[in-house]
Amino acid sequence: MRTVPGRTDHVVVVGAGLAGLSAALHLLGSGRSVTVVERDGVPGGRAGRLDLGGHRFDTGPTVLTMPELLDEALSAVGSSLREHVELVPLHPAYRAEFADGTSIDVHTDADAMEAEVRRVAGPVEAAGYARLRAWLTELYRAEIDTFIGANFDSPLDLVRPALAKLAVLGGFGRLGPAIGRFVRDERLRRIFSFQALYAGVAPEKALGAYGVIAYMDTVAGVWFPKGGMRAIPDALAAAASNAGAKFHYDTTVARLERQGDRVTAVHTEDGERIPCDAVVLTPELHTSYQLLGHTPKRPVGLRYSPSAVVLHAGSTGNWPRLAHHTISFGHEWSRTFTEIIGRGVPMSDPSLLITRPTATDPDLAPAGKQTYFVLAPCPNLQVGPLDWARIGPRYRDELVATLEARGLIGFGSGIEVERLVTPADWAAMGHAAGTPFATAHTFAQTGPFRPANMVGGTVNAVLAGCGTTPGVGVPPVLISGRLAAHRVTG
Repeated sequence: MRTVPGRTDHVVVVGAGLAGLSAALHLLGSGRSVTVVERDGVPGGRAGRLDLGGHRFDTGPTVLTMPELLDEALSAVGSSLREHVELVPLHPAYRAEFADGTSIDVHTDADAMEAEVRRVAGPVEAAGYARLRAWLTELYRAEIDTFIGANFDSPLDLVRPALAKLAVLGGFGRLGPAIGRFVRDERLRRIFSFQALYAGVAPEKALGAYGVIAYMDTVAGVWFPKGGMRAIPDALAAAASNAGAKFHYDTTVARLERQGDRVTAVHTEDGERIPCDAVVLTPELHTSYQLLGHTPKRPVGLRYSPSAVVLHAGSTGNWPRLAHHTISFGHEWSRTFTEIIGRGVPMSDPSLLITRPTATDPDLAPAGKQTYFVLAPCPNLQVGPLDWARIGPRYRDELVATLEARGLIGFGSGIEVERLVTPADWAAMGHAAGTPFATAHTFAQTGPFRPANMVGGTVNAVLAGCGTTPGVGVPPVLISGRLAAHRVTG
């Protein structure tokens, strides 16, 4: 594995998102001195926060899986997750609602889920689910350390004996057909493959290896931190600070000072110079490349994942049928991916993620009120350069009408405070192509083909975050911080 040569005593981490905080904790645990520079006033990065009218909203990820990765990072400095955060396991992990009026509760307990599948689809599908669960578990075990959790220096690294099992399991085949080998019911196939959308690829084209996301959601368990997702970066930052890390908030990096192929200092916009032996960069890829003065050449340009329109709504309305996480599927499925990935237009029959965190933590809203997060996947600005300033308000009304047509009568009239976020807003935050989901997980952007976490021309700079290896999502981003730290410490 390629590592940073020379001294690495003091490392500057640019960005206090989950990747930067993970890197900082692992570096601290290896005896490095760490300074974290963050442009915002609080930690979190994409795991953002919004307070409106007494409602506390998570503006980034709302689904938390694999909390052991948080524990791993915290344990590097002698801490633990339970010291900082109260985690609540979600039962069900999701509730899936379908256009035919049926619903399926997605349980992570094997017996409970097998019983639920038997109830809605019969004994044959229940047996198929049991086999699918076993396959997803094998897939996870085959790739978590050798594919997802590994640093790659070359495509030749794929020729590792440990990855042979991943190939045998179908990890380099297609996810949709792989799921279809176990369950035939269209509803079940959606439940175990929709996660590919957040990797930026339709299930029929996604690598089978990304079934690991379904493993994390439907087997390993889904959790919620009391106080909202903001509790996670707050905990990581507190532990890093207690271990000696210095944090500079409300501070933007202006440039990197160099001597030859080494970064020797980080300069901020307010004129501060922070000397360093190595630097970990967690901003968007294009921002990191600009700071480094070098953009790696690729045979074809980067492709980005679909974006999302998110409606944050503080409401007097309460619909107990909504679980903490509810997926509302439309009639259409294949056409949905064609529209947002191929044609660059909004979904004509949308599938939506509705998160009601007040189902688990009522303190996230004023007494007797509810907080909602409604996410509608949509084209990114690379595929669909739409005028969201013009169409955003109309699309918001269409979303509300869709929710009401699907049984949430009075959803619109119950809203007291709200914030709509569109691809234009993501772009204004600096996210390439107007998507918070970064580069897509196509085959050409996966594993050793994903933008690398070390860039030619600079020997002591390492990248972390969802744009680089291993990819998008809370668990991969935490892993990316660990991988970046390993590049520094060897």
